[in-house]
Amino acid sequence: MGVGTEQTRLVVLRGNSASGKSSVAAGVRDRFGRGLALVEQDNLRRIVLRERDRPGAANIGLIDMVARYALDAGYHVIVEGILYADRYGDMLARLRADHRGPTYGYYLDVPFDETLARHATKPIADHVSEADLWEWYRQRDLLPGGAETVIGADSSLPETVERIMRDTGLAGLQPRDF
Repeated sequence: MGVGTEQTRLVVLRGNSASGKSSVAAGVRDRFGRGLALVEQDNLRRIVLRERDRPGAANIGLIDMVARYALDAGYHVIVEGILYADRYGDMLARLRADHRGPTYGYYLDVPFDETLARHATKPIADHVSEADLWEWYRQRDLLPGGAETVIGADSSLPETVERIMRDTGLAGLQPRDF
């Protein structure tokens, strides 16, 4: 069953906590304009469902459903989150396979010490401990089959946004007036 169109872009943006995923996704959306949907794991899992991240959790299907709906409505989509490979990999593989247009995957690879430094600047820093971050951290939790381009911590936010805009072709597309 196909989803989206040959023109819609699907971007999957993964990485550990405080790797910059949300900032990159927001930067791409700001650069592109209307017509690009953000499907954020944290929002759907923690806010909408108020659910813990565990195998088989309801948010996995909700992320899939929201991404498919937005693609079918003609939006380009960024699916963004930690999205552990062992929990979300099958869903992401099906979504990639079903998408009629180009699909791109990126993994933001940030070492743990940099994760701690970045986390300290976030509003939730007082509520999420170093022990929590260590428990969640998975080094290079890549999807199988080379489905992702790895972007290291040495790539600045503007450089990463520009790279994704260029790689995906979003830089050359006109925003839609939704």
